[in-house]
Amino acid sequence: MAAVDGHDPVHLFVERMALTFAEVGFPRMAARVLFTVMSADDPLTAAEIGERLGVSAAAVSGAVRYLTQFRMLIREPVPRSRRDRYRMPDNPWYEATITKTGLYKTFIDAAEGGVAALNGPDTTAGERVAEMRDFFLFVQEEIDSLGERWRARRAATGHVRPGED
Repeated sequence: MAAVDGHDPVHLFVERMALTFAEVGFPRMAARVLFTVMSADDPLTAAEIGERLGVSAAAVSGAVRYLTQFRMLIREPVPRSRRDRYRMPDNPWYEATITKTGLYKTFIDAAEGGVAALNGPDTTAGERVAEMRDFFLFVQEEIDSLGERWRARRAATGHVRPGED
């Protein structure tokens, strides 16, 4: 492993963003990996990520698994090698947010069952669960609308690259 320069502006950016994300519950190593890949011009292997962070490639593996699961990183095989490279998708924040909508549907369905189990929304407990259900319905609808507005804004600000969207 190479020594990490704690005064390097890119390293400081990666660590600052990782700490910020960790403070709201995002796994810290996953955040470090995410912002290391984000700050690279080209895809990186786990070994290259580890070198930039001053950690082993093995320490990176759980983070890349987590990030690929949420579509925040894309894994691409290195030709004629057993290694993979990791890169950011073209629109990672949108992709990660949209993949969460299935989670909202799960919450909505579970809450609907809870309302029924609590004899409807006319009881105090049933009303609380119905309000939770309604909140997640609202969030899901807003995310769908927000996605449409985001795509329009990306196009208007020139963030869409040829072949995208």
